[in-house]
Amino acid sequence: MIRRRNLLGAGLLGIGGAAASFGSPEHAANLAAPAISRNRRRLNMVTTWPKGLPGLGRAAERVGETIAAMSDGLIEVKVYAAGELVPAFESFDAVANGSADMYHGAEYYWTAKSTAYPFFTAVPFGMTAQEIMGWIDFGGGQALWDELSAQFGVKAIQGANTGHQMGGWFRKEINGLNDLVGLQMRIPGQGGDVLRALGGSAKALPGGEIYQALQTGNIDATEWVGPWNDYSLGFYREAPYYYGPGFHEPGASLAVGINLKLWESLTESERALITAACQSVNHTSLGEFTYQNSVYLDILTREHGVQLRSFPDDVVKAMAEAARDVRADSGKSGIEKRIYESFEAGLKTMSDWAAVSDGPYYAARELGRSS
Repeated sequence: MIRRRNLLGAGLLGIGGAAASFGSPEHAANLAAPAISRNRRRLNMVTTWPKGLPGLGRAAERVGETIAAMSDGLIEVKVYAAGELVPAFESFDAVANGSADMYHGAEYYWTAKSTAYPFFTAVPFGMTAQEIMGWIDFGGGQALWDELSAQFGVKAIQGANTGHQMGGWFRKEINGLNDLVGLQMRIPGQGGDVLRALGGSAKALPGGEIYQALQTGNIDATEWVGPWNDYSLGFYREAPYYYGPGFHEPGASLAVGINLKLWESLTESERALITAACQSVNHTSLGEFTYQNSVYLDILTREHGVQLRSFPDDVVKAMAEAARDVRADSGKSGIEKRIYESFEAGLKTMSDWAAVSDGPYYAARELGRSS
């Protein structure tokens, strides 16, 4: 216990020594309480997620709970849903300017800050969940992410992953490219750029505003995450056609952003603790989404009559072609170019492995199921 608390700050190191020098338990008790109080940190986390949302909202809460548990309560994190402290899309600025300590959200929401931010969430026909973890942790992605975010006064860490997402909910069937022309869809990041390239209209709406926009006809379609989270927001009541796979987000990584000055004020052990807590939630969330999406896909199709659809081949091919151009356009110079080039190199390397591992295995497993 003494060793663990010593890791949380140099101020705590004086407790035992001061008690010994005074020699009295009474003196030790009087000194210990103020020392612990002075070293306790209370942090505010704003999020881009609706209050009570399973999966995404729970991941943010789990980050706070894990930090508190690992620090024996010496670091407390108060989590605020979107709109409770700041609107969803103002979370980044709140952390950058220091009015909030941390955020939990999707980095592609900050595309207006830098066109490279989507690479740290998901890009069309890009990396799966495992691949983006590989690139960030082992392929140089984290160093580039640190360099990018430092420009805005933020330190970012992976803090959840939804796994492969669905393509979205549509009021009408998509039978060909013409059905995308004029389509108004909630789809942020580079996925929205792909839709625009094919003649549609893309909007970036926070999760709490999507259902009403779909209900009132302000949008014709929406993507969100997958069966688990989509069920909780009720999209199936307004749009009966559920399309997949999600070309735009093959493995969406979510982030914990921390005010950079705050991060630099932490001890090395406190930084390691927060990083470990985020990594733990990142791991847990991927397993949770994988399992719960399976459960809720069955509920949606069996109990609510949701009709599963696949995008036609000509639509997929056109999306893939547009995606290559969109990715390249986002990285033309400076750090954006370096991030784009690093991402593409990592994607090529890991795609070669997936072509002889995951892809053939899934095909073999399906063959075995049908025999």
